Amino acid sequence: APTHHGVLQIVTVVVTAALAGIVPHIARGRAPAADHLARRALTVAFAAACFQPLYNSGRLEQGIGQGPYLVLYLLLLLGLTALCDAVLAAALAAARTGWPYGPLLRDELRVQLGIGSAICATGVVMALGVAAAGLWALPVFCVPLLLTQLSFHRIAAIRTTYRQTITSLARATEIAGYTRPGHSRRVAALSCAVGRELGLSERELTVLEYAALMHDIGQLSLVDPVRAGATAGLPPAEARRIAALGGEVARQSGVPAEVAVIVERQADPYREQPALARIVRAVNAYDDLLGGSRHPGGPLAALEQLRLGTGRDYQPEVVECLARVLARGGRDRVVPVPPG
Repeated sequence: APTHHGVLQIVTVVVTAALAGIVPHIARGRAPAADHLARRALTVAFAAACFQPLYNSGRLEQGIGQGPYLVLYLLLLLGLTALCDAVLAAALAAARTGWPYGPLLRDELRVQLGIGSAICATGVVMALGVAAAGLWALPVFCVPLLLTQLSFHRIAAIRTTYRQTITSLARATEIAGYTRPGHSRRVAALSCAVGRELGLSERELTVLEYAALMHDIGQLSLVDPVRAGATAGLPPAEARRIAALGGEVARQSGVPAEVAVIVERQADPYREQPALARIVRAVNAYDDLLGGSRHPGGPLAALEQLRLGTGRDYQPEVVECLARVLARGGRDRVVPVPPG
C-alpha cells in the first residue's frame, strides 16, 4: 500500500543514520570526509525522488501494477542510482585529485558492478525481510554486513603491509648507495601520475607502482655502482643485463608475475616492451637526467632529451603525458610542447 513518507523524510533518516554511524570513527580520530556523506545523501535523494512521489500517489501501481513490470522498474531504478553514485564519486575524486575524469568514472563503474550490485541486492532483501518479519529483521541482516566490512578492513591492511614491504625492499638500493635517495619513490609516484593520464585501471596502476618501486633492484648485483645510480646512460647491453637481474629478484620476492616482466623489460626498445614498462623506462630516464639539480632549465632539458629519444627508446605518447603531468603539477615550470 502507498506510504506517506516523503523524499525529505527519507533523506533525513539516512543522513541521521550516517551521522550516527561515524561517531565511533570520530572517537578514533578517523572521521570520513564531508564529501562522502554529501554523496550518500544525494544518491539517496535521487532514488527517493524517482520512486516515492509515484508510489505515494498510487500512479506507479496504476501504471505497471504489482507484477514483473514493478520488479523491472525497481531494477532500472537501482541501476540508475548506482550510475548516479558512480558519477558523483568520480566527479568528487577528480575535483580532489585533479586526475582525468574518464578513467575515474570507469573504475567507479567497475566497482559498482561488483560490490555495488551486492549492496543493492542486500538492500532489496532487507526491505522484503522487514516487510515480512518487522524491524527485528534489520539486526539479523546487519550481522553479515558487519562481518563483510571487517573482512574488507583486513584485506586493506594486508595490502598496505604488502606495499610497505615492497617499498622497504626498493630502498635497499638507496641504503647501499647504488641510487640517489628517494629515486624509486619519485619514479613510482610520477609513473602512477602518467598512468592515470593514460587512463590505466586501478589494477594496472598497482602493478605499475610495484614495478616502478623495484625497477633498480638489479643494481644490487653490481660490484661497482653506476654513477649516481643513473641507468639511463648505460650501454644497452649493460642496462638489459641489470634489468634482467632485477626481474629475477622481483620473481623471488613473490610479487605478481607482471611486475617482474616490467622490471626485466624496462631496458628494451619501447616497441618491444609491455605498455607499463614504457612508462617506467621514460620516467626513470627523466629522473636520472634531472639528477640532483633543480635549476629552471633542468626539467625542460631533461624532457627535450627524452623527446630526442622517442625514435627508439621512449614512446612519444608517454613522454608527452609526462610533460602534461609536470605542467599540471606546476613542477619546475615545465610546459608541454604544443601539438604540431
